[in-house]
Amino acid sequence: MNYVQLGKTDLMVSRICFGCWQLSPRFWGDVPLKPWEAALSVALERGVNFIDTADAYGEGYAEECLGNYMHAQGVRDRLVLATKFYWHYTDDGGRYPDTAHDRVLQACEASLRRLRTDRIDLYQVHAFDPLTRPEEVGAALRRLKQEGKVRWCGVSNLNAEQMRMYQAHVPIECLQPLYNLIDRDVECAELPYCQANRVGVIPYSPLHRGLLTGKYRPDTVFTDNRNELPLYHGRAFQRMLAAMDELRPVAADLGLTLPQLAVRWVLTHPAVTAAIAGVKTREHIETILPAAEANLPAVVWHQVAGIIANAKAEALRLL
Repeated sequence: MNYVQLGKTDLMVSRICFGCWQLSPRFWGDVPLKPWEAALSVALERGVNFIDTADAYGEGYAEECLGNYMHAQGVRDRLVLATKFYWHYTDDGGRYPDTAHDRVLQACEASLRRLRTDRIDLYQVHAFDPLTRPEEVGAALRRLKQEGKVRWCGVSNLNAEQMRMYQAHVPIECLQPLYNLIDRDVECAELPYCQANRVGVIPYSPLHRGLLTGKYRPDTVFTDNRNELPLYHGRAFQRMLAAMDELRPVAADLGLTLPQLAVRWVLTHPAVTAAIAGVKTREHIETILPAAEANLPAVVWHQVAGIIANAKAEALRLL
């Protein structure tokens, strides 16, 4: 496993980050814990030391599962642990954005309790809250750092201007954006900003919720959150599957599978520190790990990007 420095921090992280979004029943349904735990064990054995979760994943469920695993296996000190805050949960099961000073402190205490740890290595704002001043968020994060409960701070889903707003009040060491062959908006401003300011980048959904794995068939029907996404239906879905067929010989020439090609494409961008892989089984993590062994040649990176860009443009016209 290759390791790189996360931003300007003292954290050396694996280029594959084990993501925990899959432990979110409202998005993915019930995920069996035993296979997930087996996948995490394999990841640790193979050198993955970076794991990302959030209090929003299963409304604390993912943090609880991870905390129980780390406690039972005694592996907390082997991990760079990242989590996030943003939502305020109500008694009736609802939620709304809330990054007010005291709420951030409360959310951190709750995450520490669920994770069964005394510190969070990377504490991230999950999204931008327009009703809370950045200086208020910054003050809360600075206090948590002074108390030793948080080591470093990051953000998720923020644009470049929003990062600048937070950066004025607390050092932001990492951005967690949506980035993959299909979703490339952050190449315009966010990735250049991070490169210029030595901010780490840990993209999520490098496989676009599985679409870039090439494992789906034309008659596949999605029963989870993907059934609401346009590229997973009808003629648009068929066009994206055809693009996967175009990529197969490219991947084969490199000795890669389609998932490995897609993740390696993300990791090849010079701004990217690590790619977050949401895995449910040991087979998933074993498949993804070879993606981090090298970068793609520039000519291949652009070839692959062009195939998907053309397919996406055609697919959107078919909607």
